[in-house]
Amino acid sequence: MADPKQEAIEVIHSWSAPRSLSTSLMYSFSQRDDIEVLDEPLYGTFLRVTGVERPYREDVLSKMECDGNKVVNNIIYGPGKNRYRYCKHIAKQRVPGLPNDLLQKGKHFILIQNPLNILSSFEKVVPPSFLELGLGDLVSIYSELCALGKPPPVIDAADLQQNPEDTLRDGKLVRNRSMVCGRHGGIKVCITQHILHPQESTLGYPFPFSFYDLLEQSLPFYNLLKCNVRQTSSLLRSPLPVPELPVPENAKLLAWVGDEIVPRESAKVSVFDSVVQGGDAVWEGLRIYNRKIFKLEEHLDRMFDSAKALAFINVPTRNEIKEAIFRTLNANGMFDNTHIRLTLTRGKKVTSGMSPAFNQYGCTLIVLPEWKPPVYDNESGIKLVTATTRRNSPNNLDSKIHHNNLLNNILAKVEGNNANADDAIMLDKDGYVSETNATNIFLVKKGRVLTPHADYCLPGITRATIMELVVKEKFELVERRISLSEFHAADEVWTTGTMGELSPVVKIDGRIIGDGKVGPVTRRLQNAYKKLTEESGVPIPTNPET
Repeated sequence: MADPKQEAIEVIHSWSAPRSLSTSLMYSFSQRDDIEVLDEPLYGTFLRVTGVERPYREDVLSKMECDGNKVVNNIIYGPGKNRYRYCKHIAKQRVPGLPNDLLQKGKHFILIQNPLNILSSFEKVVPPSFLELGLGDLVSIYSELCALGKPPPVIDAADLQQNPEDTLRDGKLVRNRSMVCGRHGGIKVCITQHILHPQESTLGYPFPFSFYDLLEQSLPFYNLLKCNVRQTSSLLRSPLPVPELPVPENAKLLAWVGDEIVPRESAKVSVFDSVVQGGDAVWEGLRIYNRKIFKLEEHLDRMFDSAKALAFINVPTRNEIKEAIFRTLNANGMFDNTHIRLTLTRGKKVTSGMSPAFNQYGCTLIVLPEWKPPVYDNESGIKLVTATTRRNSPNNLDSKIHHNNLLNNILAKVEGNNANADDAIMLDKDGYVSETNATNIFLVKKGRVLTPHADYCLPGITRATIMELVVKEKFELVERRISLSEFHAADEVWTTGTMGELSPVVKIDGRIIGDGKVGPVTRRLQNAYKKLTEESGVPIPTNPET
């Protein structure tokens, strides 16, 4: 029969690397009368198995139990008098051959510390190395616990230092305040007292740049674990809650950045990249229908034209860009109902500044795929308002360059959002309609289809496709200057764009368009466009290697 005392003990495991406030946290728990604390019970086993040299090694080996099986079964999970047992572990001390019960039983959490904050003080005890930092071991422990169906809370030492009680409560390590209040003022007092210890100081500035390579090696492991932190106390922490994604499936996707495919949270460019420094990039939107990319060649033509107009150099070839697109789609298994934001930046700079002469690394390619249905209500229609922000003139910045510096459009979109409209119409310098902040625009009057000249607007690829369909469907097509009042008085209005396809407009500036419903010409062209997307496009190879 099992010992009832042994069954009643709740074992709490703290897994950490050195200098992560683990000692301070252990002291705080030791204040409680009903908690037994074990300080690195696996240390002796670690010394015996690895043979590593440490101060007082022989003394430790003579006094500690060094048999890993006995440590786990008799000490960590052995009988005791207290209700709780708190075990402080250093991750690298989990050596091979320990019983599976070590992770399968008990309650576990992981305590991390940004290596940027600790490397400068590390060498006071041992020379810093990736192994000594322990972040690789912590990632392994986290992964194994997740595989066991026991994903452990991850706590950042910075959060623990700033707000220990809430951090432990958010991490579900304590159920109420009494669990963090001990004989000497509770965890907050204890953390404050021990944080100033040189052993666990987080004030490692200035950073010793002799450890720069080690920092680069270790930060990805720290960031991987930090993604699972429930609370963060970073200097510029957003007070906003984590938002819901429009399409939850996009929480886990793979994107191409530079020359590799990376997970969503790792899809980042350098702070020296031109797109960060000045919006200096070109882009295209692509849609995938039934394992084919619609109008891919036309979009690539426009991207190369835009890059040439902006004097980009060291641009990837058309085939290289295509292969990056195909590889990314295959990696995600995205072959339908997908939108790609394809971006080509001027690339990374050797130093911060405006001049393209600083761009000496070549362009940066980004392939961002998302599960994304059309972004507008194409069944019932959308509402537009007219923005006071005028569309850029070719005298200033030619809209035929499909560039990433979208502030002109964004300012109009802000006006649309403030008016609770789906988008905003933008006029040219003479007061004629140009386009919306995101799409081209058409109207129908007495059976004729009209659209503005592409003087101030982007001559969209969907726009050109719809113009071809208008002619094919035997409607009269007119391209000319169009005033705002003509749109107000139109029989039908729609917008066009890759992201939204063909979207009916039922109201502009409070005026009902036609009878306020989707018109017959609009429906006919929607059906023709849908058929075209089903029948044409560049097939996605299932194996880009071949």
